[in-house]
Amino acid sequence: MEVSQIKTTKYKVFFLSTIIIIYLIVCISLNWLQFTPRWDEPRFWQTTLLFSKTLIPDLNLLRNYGELNTPLPFIIFGNLERFFGGGIFAGRLLNMILSFFIVCTIGLSKPRNYKSSLLAVCGLLLYPYYFQLSSFFYTDIIAAFFVLLGFVFYIRSFNIISNIAFILAIASRQYMLVFPVSILAFELFNIFKNQLNKPNKNHDNSLDEKQLSNQSTNIIKILSTRLLMPLIASLSILAWFILFNGIAPQNGLALTVTPKVQQSVFSVAPDSSLYFLACVGLYFVIPELCLFSTRILFRPQIAIRKQLTLKNFSLAFVLLMLFAIFPPLQTHGLLTNLAKLLPNDFFILTLYYVLALIAILRFSHRFDIAFWILLVNCVLMMKAFPWDKYLLPLLIVFWYLKSINSLHQETPQNVKTYVN
Repeated sequence: MEVSQIKTTKYKVFFLSTIIIIYLIVCISLNWLQFTPRWDEPRFWQTTLLFSKTLIPDLNLLRNYGELNTPLPFIIFGNLERFFGGGIFAGRLLNMILSFFIVCTIGLSKPRNYKSSLLAVCGLLLYPYYFQLSSFFYTDIIAAFFVLLGFVFYIRSFNIISNIAFILAIASRQYMLVFPVSILAFELFNIFKNQLNKPNKNHDNSLDEKQLSNQSTNIIKILSTRLLMPLIASLSILAWFILFNGIAPQNGLALTVTPKVQQSVFSVAPDSSLYFLACVGLYFVIPELCLFSTRILFRPQIAIRKQLTLKNFSLAFVLLMLFAIFPPLQTHGLLTNLAKLLPNDFFILTLYYVLALIAILRFSHRFDIAFWILLVNCVLMMKAFPWDKYLLPLLIVFWYLKSINSLHQETPQNVKTYVN
């Protein structure tokens, strides 16, 4: 056995042993997932019982169940109860298992170059909501799991399987729509960019009909897979809108907990996107800096000097205007709780602004896949309640792409080489 293979095997054993121990500690601390139901769990359990009566729910139930998100998690939880019993514990256990597979997918993505994979897992586990959402009877982990599968297969150019995963993700939570839309935008932008960068035919007389035919064939292949598949996945949301006769079941929209921005199709809340950016700064950019760019921490003046450009000053000014017009003060989550320790709203907004600016400066320097994911997420977050936990799927995708050194991939056709 080669030395590299021995190192890879040792890393896999070390990684799996460590992660299993961490998950056991979490389960033990939570009374083996049999703690008293909290927060939304009782309501989710009542909805699950409705879906446990039949293997395949009827259209009336799908139209009228009293939740805001699409029903696939409740169908899964319902069938777990129907065939195995176990109550809320079974759903929590499923979430914990899926969470474990998410961590392993990131941590074992490049075992031969394990440093980036290991650091990416550390970055994900630093997110304080990860184990909470993994151990509760919530729908977030199921949706995020399908999103991760979508990107794993997309990176490997298994576009049909990736498409199915994204459809299932959207069937779990509507806002998973952002990920196939991000891929679609990324692919379209690169096609247009490549067309603009094409050499002029007048300067290349050697270009014969056979070469033109090959180029056309390649374009058709791209359009038929890398574009068509995320487009189909994105359009699957329309089936749910038609079924619900709105963005969510009418009984769900009638709940008192429904955010105002979701009660009307045309309502938007830009402050939610600004808070989302601040959360990206706190939960991704800062951990990434600490884990992957430790040299900058000891020589910050160099990094700061590079950021003093006209473009960055312009972005900072635009962001400042947005914060002045749409101040994100009605928010929820750990960042909000930390901000409330500050003396007044001015200091709170300053904190949010600095974190959001960090995120913008981090992702605005190139039109790569990370840029499009963040941009589309920010647009859709204008229809969501500003809450730290909605960052979960984005963080999982970012840390996965970081683990395989593809977070700043700009050429979709060459992505596959990064995982070999």
